[in-house]
Amino acid sequence: MLPYAAYLRVYEPVTAFPEPARTLWTVYADSRRRPRRIHALGVEHRAASLRLIGSPPEVVPERESRDAYVRRLDDMIYVCPWETRLRSWLAFERFRDEQAAGVAAAFVPPPVSERLTGDFDQWKRSGKPLRPHILTSTWHIPLDWFVPFTREERCLMLGTPGTGYRKSDDASEEHAEPPAPGQSPATAAPARTLIYVTSMGEARRRVADALPVVRENLGDGTGDVYLLSAGRLDTLGRWLDGFHPRALVELDYGGLVHLLDDRALSLDESVAEMAVALTGMERGEVELTVAMYKRLLARWRPIRALEAAN
Repeated sequence: MLPYAAYLRVYEPVTAFPEPARTLWTVYADSRRRPRRIHALGVEHRAASLRLIGSPPEVVPERESRDAYVRRLDDMIYVCPWETRLRSWLAFERFRDEQAAGVAAAFVPPPVSERLTGDFDQWKRSGKPLRPHILTSTWHIPLDWFVPFTREERCLMLGTPGTGYRKSDDASEEHAEPPAPGQSPATAAPARTLIYVTSMGEARRRVADALPVVRENLGDGTGDVYLLSAGRLDTLGRWLDGFHPRALVELDYGGLVHLLDDRALSLDESVAEMAVALTGMERGEVELTVAMYKRLLARWRPIRALEAAN
């Protein structure tokens, strides 16, 4: 079972990477041995589980991952590196900051924690990038993640391996690697996936358009995780600005699809509801905005509450 997490990914054109990374990623994209999109989350999860069941646990891998998610569009290769080591460091830093010292020590022994902190500080001093290509959210999708997309960019696949497959939305064939904008799906094994994909230009424009509207109506606060705020939206915009302007942006419901049945997934219109809510704010239509917000909260609060289920 995959972890109950969603992912926001940026795929940069392979030409955006400096050498020798550009050549390495080009060769990697054509390799038959790389994990395919349909299996990649499982491969990541198994590798992480093996690291964590050790004693002491290997919280951060010794070397950076050489794997990536790959897309092709208009004869261009787009790459989203896993960056497992960097993401593990960032996740450990958040975990340590959010937990009491005694709780953190129960999961990661103090000597291991001190070594990880020292290694990460050394990484930071080296000037290497701290902006991962992948953001992760457990047990829910932050409302600001819906802003960069539109309903037309939605790709829903229903079914599980060995139980058949049911198409939905605009998908005309079965496909294991959800298509990029304008890309035709290719026949492959069944999958259960809900994703949105858009261009970096559209993602930045939508976030930039929404930011003043949200700031005027909801303010800059970031206190309530369930609420959209200008602070969170601004952070998202700055993250997107750090990548190539011709990159692709993908919202993947990841393991959260296993918390929703087929009907709930088919009826999930979170991106469209967010767009209507923003339009209502801009026009001063309070009732419309509140109605869309209530729909979003009614869908995601119960899912987030499952984190504490016995």
